[in-house]
Amino acid sequence: MDTVVIVASCESYRTGDFIAAARSQRLTVVVASDADFPFSVHPDRAIEIDLDDPTGGAAAIVAAAPDAVAVIAIDDQGVRVAAAANAALGLTSNPSSSIEATRDKLAMRALLESAGVSQPRFSPVPPGDLRRALEQVGLPAVVKPTTLAASRGVIRIDDPAKADEIEHRVRSIATRAGIPPTEPLIVERYIAGDEMVVEGMIVDGSLEVLALIDKPVPLVGPYFEETMFVSPSRRPDAVQKAVTRVVAEAVEAIGIVTGPIHAEIRIHEDGTPFVIEIAARSIGGLCGRALTFGLLAEPLESVVIRSAIGRASIEDLAKPATGVLMLPIPGVGHLTGVEGIDGALDIQGIDGVEITIATGRPVIPLPEGDRYLGFVFASGLTPDDVQQSLAQAAAVIDPVIDGEYVESEGQSDAGRMG
Repeated sequence: MDTVVIVASCESYRTGDFIAAARSQRLTVVVASDADFPFSVHPDRAIEIDLDDPTGGAAAIVAAAPDAVAVIAIDDQGVRVAAAANAALGLTSNPSSSIEATRDKLAMRALLESAGVSQPRFSPVPPGDLRRALEQVGLPAVVKPTTLAASRGVIRIDDPAKADEIEHRVRSIATRAGIPPTEPLIVERYIAGDEMVVEGMIVDGSLEVLALIDKPVPLVGPYFEETMFVSPSRRPDAVQKAVTRVVAEAVEAIGIVTGPIHAEIRIHEDGTPFVIEIAARSIGGLCGRALTFGLLAEPLESVVIRSAIGRASIEDLAKPATGVLMLPIPGVGHLTGVEGIDGALDIQGIDGVEITIATGRPVIPLPEGDRYLGFVFASGLTPDDVQQSLAQAAAVIDPVIDGEYVESEGQSDAGRMG
């Protein structure tokens, strides 16, 4: 059997799903990770690598799986290693410069600016320089670490008098995540409007759209915690085409030539799309479980793997409408339980509830935290039906958090959003 290598953080939600998808295609699975996996994950082989060392990680993968037909990263943490390993194996790969740009918001913004791609006005923020940067960008604005994902450390600022306070908070979050305190932040002009997600594959250098997804719950700040995704999009056809076009332009500007992409787009009130994020991997967390394709309801992970090994064929979504609710963490403490799950499962259209934090574990909400409580999946005849089901589920699920947990400097014990 052909061999595929999955590169993943040991804390990834998605490793088991990718292993199952690979085995459904009769592939041998080697997992390359930064530590041991939970007992529930059973690859055919496993190797330990440093996800922050693309050259060393690639060499370890080549030594362990010299016959691999594809190396696939399932999280942001592994995209650099996967690209380097594909190149070392002589397989189709993204240039290292394009992958680095998806991991560094300032690098990405510079490439998009050079290509004239629609995006928010932005400025780097050296230490202590947020007030000056705000004068250049304008208010309201959004302050971010340059190398964190999933809304971690992302805070809206409306009042320049709070610049020092917000910069200190964002830098503290970044420092606890292992980012040097001298690394610049980025500030972007806040774009009023709603957001969409474009899930796609780059096949022979061109964007093939897998799904256009609405975010029906407005993200206005001060923090930008994801709540709900619903597909297919209900946006007017002209807006959907404009969003697809700007994502294709962004992918070309960054230099991504193969593999999955996940794009976050903010649509201004006048209909203009602005690129917020482009990632060289598929949708994070367990959100991919809401997307299945073709008559056999093939999972997203299977589509990604098929494309990587040259068996790509893009099919329509398997269900008329689907969606996922990301369960937020409401406060700092220890999770003692989650009430209302049975009630949520009784709601018409709800397909499943997955709690991803074990009882007794410490929990921290965004923007300091880096993990959701869990995911709720729904399907229906229309996107409106799905949104209603998820909203009803959100109203009955109640996490119980007891006591106070103080995160120690230099580490996070809350896991990753994926």
